[in-house]
Amino acid sequence: MTHNIAVENIKCGGCMNSIKTALLKIKGVENVSIDKDTETVTIDGTVEKTILIQALSKMGYPEKGNNDLLKKAKSYVSCAIGKMN
Repeated sequence: MTHNIAVENIKCGGCMNSIKTALLKIKGVENVSIDKDTETVTIDGTVEKTILIQALSKMGYPEKGNNDLLKKAKSYVSCAIGKMN
């Protein structure tokens, strides 16, 4: 099954690296691709979409329309970690 999730706060390759690394650790996720320009994360696997949305939100990348200051701050931390890895 393929899930396309439009998210907020994807700014750079560091963000993309953090998202991909974290999602690939979830059991059932087989592949992750990210389009920075459209801020869309595409996930292939057998995981329920709600689990993926929750994981993205915890990292600071909520679904479009659900952003707030705390999630923006979390995304900066995730981005920094992604740049270091």
